[in-house]
Amino acid sequence: MASNVLTPSTSYSNARSAMAAGFLGWTFDAFDFFVLALVLPQVAKDFGRSVPALALTTTATLATRPIGAFIFGLLADRRGRRPVLIANIAFYSAMEVLSGLAPNYTIFLITRLLYGIGMGGNWGVGASLVLESVPPKWRGVASGLLQQGYAVGYLLAAGALYTIYPRWGWRSMFFAGVIPAALTILICTRVQESEVWHEARTSWEAYRGAIFGNMRLFLYLVVLMSMMNFISHGTQDMYPTYLQRQLHYNVGATSLVTAISMLGAIFGGLVIGYWSDRIGRRRSMITAALAAVCVIPLWVFAPNQSLVMIGAFLMQFMVQGAWGVIPAHINELSPPQVRGFFPGFAYQTGVLIASSIGYIEAVLGEHFSYAVAMGGLAAAVFLIGSIVISAGPEAKGVSFAKSAAG
Repeated sequence: MASNVLTPSTSYSNARSAMAAGFLGWTFDAFDFFVLALVLPQVAKDFGRSVPALALTTTATLATRPIGAFIFGLLADRRGRRPVLIANIAFYSAMEVLSGLAPNYTIFLITRLLYGIGMGGNWGVGASLVLESVPPKWRGVASGLLQQGYAVGYLLAAGALYTIYPRWGWRSMFFAGVIPAALTILICTRVQESEVWHEARTSWEAYRGAIFGNMRLFLYLVVLMSMMNFISHGTQDMYPTYLQRQLHYNVGATSLVTAISMLGAIFGGLVIGYWSDRIGRRRSMITAALAAVCVIPLWVFAPNQSLVMIGAFLMQFMVQGAWGVIPAHINELSPPQVRGFFPGFAYQTGVLIASSIGYIEAVLGEHFSYAVAMGGLAAAVFLIGSIVISAGPEAKGVSFAKSAAG
């Protein structure tokens, strides 16, 4: 229909609005997730539970993310990216508030399970909306920027730890993201569905065929995303706890190191995302993962705070640098008819497989040391992840519109 056709000027404006909506949706999704990572020992104390028991609530959030990817991804392919993204943001914001109001550990665990459903649905819908709206030549840059909404969310959570927690406690931190999330919904209302989505809509029979006819590719993406989530959650989720329990950093020092690490993540995502448009997706990711292995001694065995900050910056530069390529890489590999569902569900299934990493690190950290647990596991997943990346396909720069028509 003519109303769905975008002129060059409106396409540019729409791409900016889509980028803002996808970026901010992922930012405030990540904000809520990392608020808990930053105050995990304090929440454990208030509920009279151990640190590993509270780490289990993080595992619960990761474990239910595939449910959200399935539900919201399916709806996004059938009903459109924009309305489903709006519904998703509203849902996870409600779960964020309920987490802050939880009166005991059991209720808190339930809210984190439900929050995981919302978190799982956000990435796939937002990524497909953004990457279908930008020109192919800028897809790597857009991918890197979109993924760093995650790092910005962590950075804002560190700011909340420094400014909100000392005055009002950990519960108030779960309320802080609601107003920005509401503003994100307003931005979503300005976004038009891409022409690619309109072209790719098809019957349920063809839709199911696109899923089951690409099962081998789907299984590869699940393995890839399992390794990528072992890499990210293994280097992020328990790092504030390592700083507090092993290095005995106070709230201010923990906030500072976390903020510096996320600045590294943002720069890494943008730089390596841009680089991937030039040298390829796989080569960029492998380079970042192998470089991260070399950073491990500085990351968890540094002898003073200055070196700790450098190690944290460099580690997340490499980790989120590799991750910055992911939205473009797996959306380019996915069938056009199921782009809202296919990459997001593969991603969140990988999250489910990797969801135990924080709990494992917490248990090993309490028995040995967090440095040994996190450093050893990180080296293993970086090396295995590099092998998995190298074994897979690549479709850098593929035309989404052409694929949809074909």
